[in-house]
Amino acid sequence: MNCLVVEDEPLAAGIIIDYISQIPGLVPVGKAVSAMEASAILSTSNIDLIFLDINLPVISGIDFAKTLDSRYQIIFTTAYHEFAIESYALNAVDYLLKPISFPRFLQAVNRAFERKAVAPKADPAPVKEVAVERKSFFFNTDKKQIRVFADEILYVESLKDYVKIVTRNGHVVTRYQLGDMILLLKDSGFIRIHKSFIVNAAFVTAYNARDIEIGKISLPIGRTFKEFVEKRLGGSDLQ
Repeated sequence: MNCLVVEDEPLAAGIIIDYISQIPGLVPVGKAVSAMEASAILSTSNIDLIFLDINLPVISGIDFAKTLDSRYQIIFTTAYHEFAIESYALNAVDYLLKPISFPRFLQAVNRAFERKAVAPKADPAPVKEVAVERKSFFFNTDKKQIRVFADEILYVESLKDYVKIVTRNGHVVTRYQLGDMILLLKDSGFIRIHKSFIVNAAFVTAYNARDIEIGKISLPIGRTFKEFVEKRLGGSDLQ
């Protein structure tokens, strides 16, 4: 556990830091002489356990502890026993009276380790959903530009100087070369299965050596594309 020592007496601070250094699992990360200094360290460092003197200048350790949230475990240190009840009301791990012996210090630290072991783990931060922009294109047909989403295209058929783009909701015929469509859709999961057809692999429901099926639609596989189709779809040898 990373430790912060908040103590305005140099001798007392030195003893606590020395004790911390002797205990495996504890790391002295910072030292402060006031609540203001401690607050600055907490804002920039990952602290688990605070050794907090009660008699601090300007803001007492008790008042400072009231400003902290439950992520920090606190062990109060003081020469005055009258603050014990108030410190436990703040759910402190322990209350150490000066001069502090090492066995008593170790006892308090073990309580902190026990609390850490049984503390419920924080739920992981929710993963932010990243909006993925759908790839789409506008095609000229009937004197207007029609928007087509790449992930809705079932297949594209060459009609010489035109192509027929078949989607889940209909089709668009536009002046385009199939080769240009292949380049346009190269990163969208399309496979060329014939000199006249490219298909969206995501919609392929079945295939054999001769045909590819997209639902009830059957499209031919060209001889020269047979091996390529087999490789892209990852099936066994086409018969």
